[in-house]
Parts: sequence; structure tokens; C-alpha cells
Amino acid sequence: MIELKSDKLVVNFPEVHADAVLTVDFQRTLRIPDDGRDYPLPPGLGSFPLRHIDDHAERVRESWLKRGGVLLPMWQSEALWLNFSCHYVSDRQTQYPLAVKVATGRISAITGESWRRLLSRNPQDYLVVPQQPWLDGYCVEKGVIRQFVAMPLGEGYSVEEQITGQAEVGGLQIEVFPMRREVFEKRFPVRERILYRDFAQADMLCAYAGGMGLAPGGRMRQEIYEDPYSIHDWDTEHGSRCFVHLINSVGWQKITGTKPPSKPPTAKLYTDAGYPWFDYYDSEAKAIEGSGILAGLKSVKAKGDEKRQSPLPGNESAVITNIKKLRVGLGRHQVREGAFD
Repeated sequence: MIELKSDKLVVNFPEVHADAVLTVDFQRTLRIPDDGRDYPLPPGLGSFPLRHIDDHAERVRESWLKRGGVLLPMWQSEALWLNFSCHYVSDRQTQYPLAVKVATGRISAITGESWRRLLSRNPQDYLVVPQQPWLDGYCVEKGVIRQFVAMPLGEGYSVEEQITGQAEVGGLQIEVFPMRREVFEKRFPVRERILYRDFAQADMLCAYAGGMGLAPGGRMRQEIYEDPYSIHDWDTEHGSRCFVHLINSVGWQKITGTKPPSKPPTAKLYTDAGYPWFDYYDSEAKAIEGSGILAGLKSVKAKGDEKRQSPLPGNESAVITNIKKLRVGLGRHQVREGAFD
């Protein structure tokens, strides 16, 4: 079951385990410069608003209604990242693991291949939460992603259009599978005493764009971690999936009757003001290789140059010196809980 709570998607699997719960937060962020350089992680600027598509059935296309899901507003050339968080099971001193598939326009953001049912390990086409605390874009190389950037469908920028030649789906799609209950209880036995909790924050996301798709933006340092478990540990009989329809700012106001969030600052303005960027590295986790399919796609800037267009306003390079090292095993904003005795 998927619920919308406080502008976050909450995916529950009570039939598997009471703690098999994933929360996905769609975070607004800086669009990093598309200049060929590798940038650290940009900050989160707050959650995108989400709305039930069924609450606005009279103002959206019939094809959108068939896909269900939620609505999310984005400005053209705006970026987002997905923040994943799952339940902490106190008597086992761990978070409940879940496998998360993310696609844009029905193209996997991990492999660049067309969406297919269930999970694949060769190549791995999913993320493992809580090992993977967030996802900012397409996995193009080992340790490098290209940022998710919103562009209008039909203009050739989106990953979907570059790979399939079609602009039919757009947006973001997400599917989640919990770890099998018997596997979880065997792998993480009950512990008698909790000295401290040191756990990662994770979230899931799902999206589908109505008139908007996601395209590959600037390069960012981010590892996509290898599944540390067996492919058979995942309960693929109990999956949930969601479409997030991406709508431009004008469409959002017409459909929902509310104003979209204001435009975020450029990376250069943010950096010049002295605000921090972030770096995260987990030495205990192994990163997967990047997708050759996704690596071969043109970025928004490269595609714009080809079309003699300038689709990225404020694309000036930024010289970044204020980089904060994130604590391994913790989310970007999470406070570590230590021992009191």
C-alpha cells in the first residue's frame, strides 16, 4: 500500500512485516553546472509538493488517470533528488531493508534498459535501502551520476526520447519490494540490549511526467551500491509501484489551483554565498559499474548545443571549497543517537 503523507510517499507492506516501510521524499536542489566537471552533492532545498492525481481528475489527461499516482511540479531545467528512509527495528538494531527500482520514462536510471518486471542482478537494476540513502541521477560511470533535470517532453532532451525516440511516458516510476520476513529475522536476530543506534536515512521515489520528462544533467560524484544480499532475499510477490507525474509550473497552477514553489538559486549564486556542498563515501559498500547505455547519452547542454539552443539558464561553473563530509551510515540531516549510560 502506498500513502501520501506530508508531501512524502510512504510504502507499507504490513502483510510482510509491520516495519517493512519505505518513505520517499522528493527533494528540491541546485542544478549543478553541466560543464563536464564532477561536482559533490548539492544540498536539499525542501520537499516538492505532491498531490493525489485522483483529486484533480477533471483537469488531467485520461492517460494520466490510468497510471494513477501523484502530481509533482517542476520548473523547466530544475533538478531533484530522491531521499530514502525506512523503519528502524529497535529490538534488532537495524533498518528493514527494501529493494527500490527507479525509472524515468520507463527507462531504468541504473542500467539504461527498458522497464521490466521484478528484479535483475545481471546487471543490477535496483537500489538497496538503507545502504543507498539517496539517488540524484543516472548511473553513467562507477562513482558518477548525471543529475535528474526536468525538460519538456517532445524536444528530444529526455532519456526516454534519446533511447527510444518516443515521448510517450515521461516522469518517474518507482517500484519497491521488501525483504522476505523469514530472511530478515534470520539475518538480523533479536538483540538483548541497544547501546546506540547508528543507521542510514533512506527514501524512495516514484514519478511520471505529464508534459515533462527527466534528462541527464551535470556530473556528480555518487556511488550506486551493490546489493549485499541474495536476489532471492527479496519478496517479489509483494511489490508496490507508483507513477509521479511531472508537471511544469503553469500546468501545476491550472490543475491544482495553487502556486508552485519559487525557482531555486543557481549553483554559482549558492556557492558564492558560502553555503556548503556535501561528500559521502561508505568504504564498507561496493559500488556497481555505470551503464554504458546511459553514459552514451547527451547531457542537456550537449543536446542544446546540437540543437543550437540554450536550455540551461545560469549554467556558470562554480568553484567549490566549502565541502562537508557526511558521516558514514547516517543521512544528510540525521542526528546520531549515542549511549546515555
